[in-house]
Amino acid sequence: MAAAGESNAGPMRRAVFLDRDGVLNRVTYRAGKAESPLSLEELQLMPGVKAGLRLLRGAGFLLIGVTNQPDVVRGNVRREVVEAINNRLAAELGLDEILTCWHDDNDQCACRKPKPGLLLAAVRTHRIALAESYIVGDRWRDIEAGQAAGCRTVWLRAPYAEREPLRPADFVTGRFEDAARWILRESETPA
Repeated sequence: MAAAGESNAGPMRRAVFLDRDGVLNRVTYRAGKAESPLSLEELQLMPGVKAGLRLLRGAGFLLIGVTNQPDVVRGNVRREVVEAINNRLAAELGLDEILTCWHDDNDQCACRKPKPGLLLAAVRTHRIALAESYIVGDRWRDIEAGQAAGCRTVWLRAPYAEREPLRPADFVTGRFEDAARWILRESETPA
């Protein structure tokens, strides 16, 4: 018989959901606006991300990217290029998966953050316990998606203008390694 919190398929797992642009990789500035890289040549990792992810992986967290990529539907970049960027990030950083929303706001899909659809899809695939999981993002959309899904939230403050989430994040920092260390401390604290 399965113990509480488990099924016959095994225990639920903890995850750290990670926004892509501005968290895993640097944004690219076009006309003064922070945007996604549009090529592999523009792709640069954020400082401290490899070290922080190693800490999280070592603590047993699944590492899952969750990213809105509306530039495809807007005609600014081909889907194959975004997939190549995702694949390189997953390989270089040891991510378990990167889930992508290809829609724009007008599409009213369930997967575009701030809606929690990408996180919920990962739950079904990876048997994730959302209450024991975290999301790290640099935009209000990431924080609100995590809150809607029932995760703890980390806002990685960026130098570009970004509106505040409706409810404050659980932790705010400007450095990924600080975010990783906070998650490790919080995950060890008894409820």
